[in-house]
Amino acid sequence: MRDNKYRVFVINPGSTSTKVALFEDDINIFEESVSHDASVLNSFDNVNDQLGYRLEVVNKLIEDNKLDMKDLDAIVGRGGGCYPVPSGTFEVNDLLLEDIRNNVGRSIHPSVLGVQLAYEMQQRYGGRLFMVDPTIVDEYTDVARVTGVKEIQRRTESHALNLRGTAMKHCKLHGMDYSKSKLIVGHIDGGITIAAHDQGRQVDCNQGAGGEGPFTATRTGSLPLMEVLDYFDNGHSTEEMRHLCTGTGGFVSHFGTSDADKVYKKVLEGDKQAELVWEALCYNIVKYIGSMATVLKGKADAILITGRYTRFKYLIDYIKEYTEWIAPVFIYENEVEQEAMCAGALRVLRGKEKAKIYTGKGMVQKNELFID
Repeated sequence: MRDNKYRVFVINPGSTSTKVALFEDDINIFEESVSHDASVLNSFDNVNDQLGYRLEVVNKLIEDNKLDMKDLDAIVGRGGGCYPVPSGTFEVNDLLLEDIRNNVGRSIHPSVLGVQLAYEMQQRYGGRLFMVDPTIVDEYTDVARVTGVKEIQRRTESHALNLRGTAMKHCKLHGMDYSKSKLIVGHIDGGITIAAHDQGRQVDCNQGAGGEGPFTATRTGSLPLMEVLDYFDNGHSTEEMRHLCTGTGGFVSHFGTSDADKVYKKVLEGDKQAELVWEALCYNIVKYIGSMATVLKGKADAILITGRYTRFKYLIDYIKEYTEWIAPVFIYENEVEQEAMCAGALRVLRGKEKAKIYTGKGMVQKNELFID
């Protein structure tokens, strides 16, 4: 029996923020989040170019708060950018680190920096290095991947860490077995993903950073394709569209800012354009909640809403009005990403589960009819 507590440090780069937390066993003894304006992040050519900037942010948080980083048992980085994997805790090996650095998963989300940042911290402070429930967790059925173009298939890219963590938290609080539950879980923040969880597996979800689903503070969400083609014909480049998908779309396109509080302030002040765009955001969210209800054949046990946008009463009231007929709506104001990363590491450190080993391409088997 171990007498001293396990010490776990987690790093979580998001679309508009960088978060860190330090745990002793299950107790969060320090947590801090630094928000980044879209104009700063958009000054970098690509996500990987943000590594040095975000590393400075993490080091400054450690220094300013005089964090004791000695005797760490584990460092966990939010994962993304590798090939698709099943859910769980992975011990970071050279292949995983290399694939993430090369962004073989073609992610345009800052989660590709999480393991890289954690690796830099591990080189300085030691401890085991883990990745838990990365953004490319893939538990889809083949039918969920098919599109109307043979050469194009839907890819997984979601807030799997928070979605799965919130689902497991809800089940624990309500005496439910996650492996037997049917849940719709929505992460509503700078990025938005809404998933169907069917008996312990995330079987479908919009590809949040890939131009699918509701628009967000910085993302376009789903767009009508013929209008997109017209957009290109009017002199816009594919590179500009890539930036729109995840950096300059959404609120940034409409208002020049990714700050949801500023946009909501305009709503409260009666700005008609802000009112329209804000309601459109809410409208798109409830449409995707409804789509995930059909994936579960209308048999959802609950709808779970998490993320920082739960602070907006208008949004929560709208979701409840439009979706409570599907299933009871539960609001989890605080994300559980940091807690979920720590919990994944602790399960391995305590010997309750074995760390999974990343083997690269082919970990998730797909229909052989698909073109890679």
